[in-house]
Amino acid sequence: MSDRIDVRKTYKLYVGGAFPRSESGYTYEVTDAKGAFVANAALASRKDARDAVVAARKAFGPWSGRTAYNRAQVLYRVAEVLEDRRPQFVQAVVQSEGLSASKAERVVDESVDRLVWYAGWADKITQVVGGANPVAGPFFNLTTPEATGVVAVLAPERSSLLGLVTAIAPVVVTGNTAVVVSSYSRPLAAVTLAEVLATSDVPGGVVNVLTGSAATLGPWLASHMDVNALDLLGTAGQTELARDLEVAAADNLKRVRRAPAAEPDFTREPGLDTMTDFLELKTVWHPMGV
Repeated sequence: MSDRIDVRKTYKLYVGGAFPRSESGYTYEVTDAKGAFVANAALASRKDARDAVVAARKAFGPWSGRTAYNRAQVLYRVAEVLEDRRPQFVQAVVQSEGLSASKAERVVDESVDRLVWYAGWADKITQVVGGANPVAGPFFNLTTPEATGVVAVLAPERSSLLGLVTAIAPVVVTGNTAVVVSSYSRPLAAVTLAEVLATSDVPGGVVNVLTGSAATLGPWLASHMDVNALDLLGTAGQTELARDLEVAAADNLKRVRRAPAAEPDFTREPGLDTMTDFLELKTVWHPMGV
């Protein structure tokens, strides 16, 4: 029998490319699908949320200024690293979601494939959404999509990995930066994914991961004047909370992806609206012959 002492992991936040403890100093217990204790996760505070927004804003200019092809390369690299750490994610999904090993393996496979799917769209979405517009006059009239800015994402509560990837990937591949509030009851896949982001080519601040309650952090992110858009996916079925967050977001005219009535089936191929919801359309007029 081994006399080694277990090396317990300290789960932290992911903000600006670093792994700080919560400013609050608080943690909360995370249990597996059967209710057994697994770990303590950091309980993010309002200050942590503000720090994450600052990091996301700082990263937005350089990230949105990269070519779409380069963002595709970065997202594909995330898929590569996730694939390399496949056993760890399978274990996290089994623990968190109570799935069998074979079903958890399919979830991880679908998560990797989803990243590759979005990477493939990075340099194509402009051609699909934008284009030349016919106008009555001697002008070139061109419309092209641009990233919205900083997007606050309330991650799905039940689908701890595939739903999380489906929420984050379309935001960042189109040039936005993200502040993500992970599933409260199933946060370990999110903090493990943060380690993948940190060890791939994703610049610090492009994705920031907070563990904690959407009911606590959501109102502060929804009303934050430097957050440009809000994804309410994690409030599915919470009608009152979703409504309150939409009202708070109206103060600075945020783009809001409304909460579905129930958490969707993330195994289905997502539509292009997951990307276009957080894109602005810029139209340019230019005289012909000048």
